[in-house]
Amino acid sequence: MDKTQAKRRIEALREEINAHNRHYYLENSPIISDYEFDLLLRELIELEELYPEFKSADSPTAKVGSDLEKENAPFAQYPHLHPMLSLANTYSIEELSDFDSRVKKGTDSPFTYNCELKFDGTGINLLYRGGILVRALTRGDGTVGDDVTRNIKTIKSIPVQLKDGSGYPEEFEIRGEVYMPFASFDKLNIQRELDEEPLFANPRNAAAGSLKMLSSKAVAERGLDCVLYHLIAPGYEDSLHSKSLEDARNWGLPVSDFSRKCSDIEEVVNYIQEWDTRRHGLPFPTDGVVVKVDQYRVQTQLGFTAKTPKWAVAYKFKPEEALTKIESIDYQVGRTGAVTPVANLSPVLLSGTTVKRATLHNADQMDLLDIRVGDSVYVEKGGEIIPKITRVELSKRPAGSVPEEFPKTCPACGTPLVRDPEQSKFFCPNSDFCPPQTEGKILHFSSRKAMDINIGEVAVHQLCEREYVKELQDLYNLDDLQLLSLDKWKGKSVENFRASLEKSKTVPFHRVLYALGIRNVGETTAKTLASHFKNIDALASASKEALVEVEDVGETLADSILNWFSEPRHAKTVEELKKAGLQFSAEEKAPVSDTLKGMTIMITGNYSIPRETMKYYIEAHSGKVGSSVTASTTYLVAGAKAGSSKLEKARKLGIPVISEEEFYRIAAPDENREDKNAEPTLF
Repeated sequence: MDKTQAKRRIEALREEINAHNRHYYLENSPIISDYEFDLLLRELIELEELYPEFKSADSPTAKVGSDLEKENAPFAQYPHLHPMLSLANTYSIEELSDFDSRVKKGTDSPFTYNCELKFDGTGINLLYRGGILVRALTRGDGTVGDDVTRNIKTIKSIPVQLKDGSGYPEEFEIRGEVYMPFASFDKLNIQRELDEEPLFANPRNAAAGSLKMLSSKAVAERGLDCVLYHLIAPGYEDSLHSKSLEDARNWGLPVSDFSRKCSDIEEVVNYIQEWDTRRHGLPFPTDGVVVKVDQYRVQTQLGFTAKTPKWAVAYKFKPEEALTKIESIDYQVGRTGAVTPVANLSPVLLSGTTVKRATLHNADQMDLLDIRVGDSVYVEKGGEIIPKITRVELSKRPAGSVPEEFPKTCPACGTPLVRDPEQSKFFCPNSDFCPPQTEGKILHFSSRKAMDINIGEVAVHQLCEREYVKELQDLYNLDDLQLLSLDKWKGKSVENFRASLEKSKTVPFHRVLYALGIRNVGETTAKTLASHFKNIDALASASKEALVEVEDVGETLADSILNWFSEPRHAKTVEELKKAGLQFSAEEKAPVSDTLKGMTIMITGNYSIPRETMKYYIEAHSGKVGSSVTASTTYLVAGAKAGSSKLEKARKLGIPVISEEEFYRIAAPDENREDKNAEPTLF
């Protein structure tokens, strides 16, 4: 591999890893196993070591994966008192020995290890003052986290007040994992199936999604639990990590019962081998063992890398796999027309559940594996996510088997398929008349992030199959007899559906735009377009030149928008939905004040409030949010981790750089901001 090839591979790996980080941390729906992700990350680390000239501070090898929402964040965000880093991973006993050697080289002091089960949940950081739980933050980006205190207080094992007289420090942070026991997970998915909602793939996703719910009452019903494993407090400099956890237990905090002190790496290996078997009988998900140097003073000597401590490592249990047979292959058509191959398998037990189906992703993946009906294949379900075929057992291939041919026409409507070279996917272009695409669009339109209409997948299928619903607007014209003909629908179901239809008429324009299902227009893009064009008519009549002038709108997205609005059927849909009473223009709010009138404010970094709220705050006081630092910028508001390029450009142009607090004093001089963590008043 030459330098040019290495650079291309590094850039491709970074893009792929960042996409998987979004799936894992923000969407709580990973599409590959932890093991596959770690292999990608390891390849990137090795390439960056071989070609250090291509290293970057923005590389996923140099920063913690983030669960922070960048746009319209629903939770206030606050900094951690101490960075909340991730752990280096290994799947190899040999690499564990290498870790032991590095520790020995890094210190002359005697040390021992403490081993703990690695609970598979979502990270949490608790701050206690005077024995009272003050704040609970998610890991976020390692520096700043989402404030989920109200939700954390619903977890019964976490004390809001510590035990009296137990000798806890005046202030301390303690980190841990919020997880969902298998019993809670099974109960949740059974209910979601009854409610015709998508099932959670695994307990980790369910825990992370539950912790970010807006209703703390709903969180309380999810059956979450917590284990704490890392105390940061004064007075332990010469103590042991294991001692700090024992103290935390005495204060009333939930600490694992499964940790063990180990005098050397051999005892560590014995602990790992023991739990690689015993973990299958646990009532909660665990995916490995965390090995930590027990002595705090040695931890301090060893220090940290940019994203991981040098005194700890996570040994990950290898994903389970099973050998089974491919009985047939189905080709499913999604909402966007993408055709996905799915293998039907002879049922096989894997990670505690029976697996009958596994996605094959696309035609390229099928060719790569040379998948054929009748093949015996290895199926993996690492981290309990969606099963995936990893390889074919060629020694068991039946005589006379023939390669699988990807269909040339849509399996649902017969239309010739087209290939999207950027996504390695085949698509059905018959977007308006292909039955699965129609059902998918109705489901997308009705989803919670769109119109939030009370209807599930089974009901939508029946409505479309009976041709009661062909277009989005048909949902608003259904009569009671049609609704009562649906399976299990009675008077209450109809009542709930009608109420949700009425409520959907108050959904803001940007969500209506997202609900229309224009290809490549996601939630964030819909907000940008709604904010820029203000109403659907202005967007529909916009030229390609006008569209690409909008921030984050490129030529591909502009073409998607133009193509959608050029269809007479879509124009009719918009007009009919207007008649139904949906919101097709952005609501104009009167400003709170004119203190920022005529000013262009550029923001950079993280603040005590979400960045999107900061933008609203600027506009609420009649200011304009800048898209870049220019000579016309009035102020650059620099928060934590402010962009160095923006700061440098502001310096060169002589633009004043101010702090968040200075900005509030300029924007709202009469507002009481004594509590620096208090959110500013918007309306």
